[in-house]
Amino acid sequence: MKTFEQIISLNASAIGKVVDFDEGKDKLLALDFTSANEELTNEILDDTDLFSGFINEKLAANGARYGIGGYDEHRTIYSRSTHFDMEEEPRRLHLGVDIWGPSGTPVYNFYDAKVHSFANNNHFGDYGATIILAYEIDGFTFNALYGHLSAASLEGLKPGQFISKGAKFAEFGMQKENGGWPPHLHFQIIQNMYGLKGDYQGVCKFSERAKYLNNCPDPNVILKATFKKRT
Repeated sequence: MKTFEQIISLNASAIGKVVDFDEGKDKLLALDFTSANEELTNEILDDTDLFSGFINEKLAANGARYGIGGYDEHRTIYSRSTHFDMEEEPRRLHLGVDIWGPSGTPVYNFYDAKVHSFANNNHFGDYGATIILAYEIDGFTFNALYGHLSAASLEGLKPGQFISKGAKFAEFGMQKENGGWPPHLHFQIIQNMYGLKGDYQGVCKFSERAKYLNNCPDPNVILKATFKKRT
């Protein structure tokens, strides 16, 4: 049986964009949210406005349209919310890719899909407005979770609703509706939802890394179609 990476590679020409990007003039900035980033102080993390300003300043200083990164990254930033604290071991390992940019940034569907589920996960530090789409490519089924969206992105959605390739179906949300984060998109591939709807954890315990990465393969395989310079 072919893997997710093999299926996407074989169908790369049919994969569309997730966000707007002009490879001739736009630039990406890799952002590091591990303990190696000593610029990211607790003072910044504890204040969403300061955190947003930090990201915006980095993007402006580097002439970048988006900040990007995070898959399989062991992050310190989740200490800002008790949402990720577990009694025996905190959740710190990121399972998706984050695309940091202005609120209102359009989000597009990269391939024909149906709405699996959606929810407003509105606890501080959570996803806020969340949409999960279900895909089938060459008989291979998987899901993509889009988190930290605008509340308006959920309006009019129905489970099973068809979303065509190239359709704009969501936008980056403001901090008051995206779980209290600087505006960005959390993009995560999930092979088996295990019966969950409208939610799937995007951060796991490091001790469970292998299990979750096996079920959540690298979204950069998809994003190469959006950001061709990254191939």
